[in-house]
Order: sequence, then structure tokens, then C-alpha cells
Amino acid sequence: MTAIPFFKMSGSGNDFILIDNRTSVVPEARLEELVVGACRRKMSVGADGMILVEPSENVDFKWRFFNSDGSLPDMCGNGARCAARFAFLNGIASRKMAFETLAGVIEAEVGDAGVRIRMTDPKDFRLGYRLELDGRSLAVSSVNTGVPHAVVMVDDIEAVDVASDGRAIRFHPDFAPDGTNANFVERNPAGEIFIRTYERGVEDETLACGTGNVAAALILAKERELASPVALTTRSGGRLTVHFTRRDEGFADVFLEGDARVIYRGELWEEAWQG
Repeated sequence: MTAIPFFKMSGSGNDFILIDNRTSVVPEARLEELVVGACRRKMSVGADGMILVEPSENVDFKWRFFNSDGSLPDMCGNGARCAARFAFLNGIASRKMAFETLAGVIEAEVGDAGVRIRMTDPKDFRLGYRLELDGRSLAVSSVNTGVPHAVVMVDDIEAVDVASDGRAIRFHPDFAPDGTNANFVERNPAGEIFIRTYERGVEDETLACGTGNVAAALILAKERELASPVALTTRSGGRLTVHFTRRDEGFADVFLEGDARVIYRGELWEEAWQG
């Protein structure tokens, strides 16, 4: 079959394969095989997820976003920034654009130094409840910022076993049946905020998670009265900035700002993703 053109991009270390699928270049019958195969590290391109940019009747385009395991989450903040810059670079949209996701329409603006996206309004806040985990009782807060996130404040971000504790939280019965993403957050005496995330669908720690950064920033704003904007340092060392407006007991006008780097572009041969 014909090789599939693609971009490899990274949003603060969260990496993606992006394909312009407006003319249906992707074989629909083998889509899951393509996603899982192409996202395998060392055996193929390798990525946390794949984004297909497709036609929309209402806005500039719509996307289909897949985690590396082939699952289809509603939203991904870092992926959304990469999709916006991809669309701009390929003449699909202007610098200001809107596109459809399963979480709703996302507005984006591509700048010279990064991309700013307007998130859907957060929902389902739960603050300061206890979660029993392997004989320990953790203080957890949670919110849905397009996808569900649990946030745990820690004293030492480097001491957290993100793979083990993150997986235990992700599959905890309290979050069944769909599970949750798990974020561990440290705010040091200087006021710097560091975050590490275990991502559902990738099933491991990732170098960054945009919706997780938004979740952590809003939880901190609620519990510790932080004002907008809130900047967080991700595992990659990159910084993501969350802007918001307080409204009644919640938030509106939530924006996520950060980089969206093009790593390379190429053609995906069938042998790169077939079993």
C-alpha cells in the first residue's frame, strides 16, 4: 500500500504522530493496527498517541485522537496544541482556529513561541477525599478537564513511584469502570510547581500531560487560592501555563499555553506498523 505522510511532534515531551486524513489516506479497516503498531517505540515511529486531522462541516477541522494502546480519549491538551500547529503549517487553518474533539470544540491560536488553546469548562470537582491504596490512605482531589484526572500533592516529586502508584490509582475501584489519569504534584517553598503524570491509555508515566496540568492548576487554585496564571514544570523540564477565570464555585475561560514542536516529517511504510 502507499506510504502515509506524517509529522512527528512533541508538546512538552508528550509526543504524537499526526496525519492529514482529509482525503482518507489511512486504511480504516486496519486503523487500530496502524495506531498501535506505529506508536511502538523502537519498533516503529514511537509515540504517546496518534492524531488524524479530518474534515468538519462546522469548524476548521475535526480530529480523531488515539492513545498508543488504540483507545479513544475525549481530549488531550498537548495533542491539541500539536494538532493546531500542524493544521497551521499545512494550510488547513489560519493562526486562529477551532476544531472538533470528543470533548467539544477547541479554540486555538498559534503564536511564534507556542500555542494557546481554550479548554472545555472543567467539571466533576471532588476535593480532599481519602483513597485507600495498598494499605495507605492518600488525600486525593479530582476533576474532569476533558478527561478525568486525580491529583495527589506530595512533598518530594522525585521520590514518587509514578509507575506503581499511578497505575494503582488509575485502576482504583473508586474510578471504575473507565479509570482515571493520576497526577503527582509538588509545590516547593519557592512556589515552583512540579508535576508527574501516569496516563490512562499509555499506561505509563509520560513526560507531560496537558489536561493533567490543567487539572493540577485548578485544584491548586481551589485548595490553595492560587491566582491565574499557574505555571507548572513537567517531567520533560518543559513548562506549561494555565490561565483561568473564577466563576461562582468553578472556573471558565480556561486556557493551556505551551510549545508544539515539529520533530520531523516522513512517510510511514506498512512494514513500520504491521504485526
